[in-house]
Amino acid sequence: MEELITTLEQEYEIYEKLVPIEENKTKIIVKGDLEALQQITDQEQTVIEKINYLEHKREEVVNNIGIVIGKDSKGLRVQTIIDILDKQPKEQQQLSKVHENLKKVVQRLVEVNNHNNSLIQQSLEMIEFNMNFIQSARMTTMNNSYNKGASQTDMPVMGTGMFDTKQ
Repeated sequence: MEELITTLEQEYEIYEKLVPIEENKTKIIVKGDLEALQQITDQEQTVIEKINYLEHKREEVVNNIGIVIGKDSKGLRVQTIIDILDKQPKEQQQLSKVHENLKKVVQRLVEVNNHNNSLIQQSLEMIEFNMNFIQSARMTTMNNSYNKGASQTDMPVMGTGMFDTKQ
């Protein structure tokens, strides 16, 4: 049980470090600083690797707990383990506390990530709008007059240098 508590506490600490990184990412997205965005993405990747390691370790510990208590570890959740620990109030309280802390920090990360996702989506929509505007501006600058050989007039290729964002 102590190993589970320790692993969850370590996960909590790492998630706590991830929150300011994600909040800083919001500022970088707003600025549109692609170089800084790449740097912060590299930072995120390092933290996520640590989280993945701890998550794998947590799964092993929960699997071992499932074997000891005779329950299938696939359906075994931390809250279930907390409920089972009614005869061990100290461990139950510790596990409950770290579980609540972890839920709060993950919820905060979800909120920040949803906000960042929304900002990125708006940026992409603005880029698409600008590209369509530029493309339509190119089309209106073409020679629109007719002459005897109108069907043979050389017309610029539509969208030269542009890509179709709807594909």
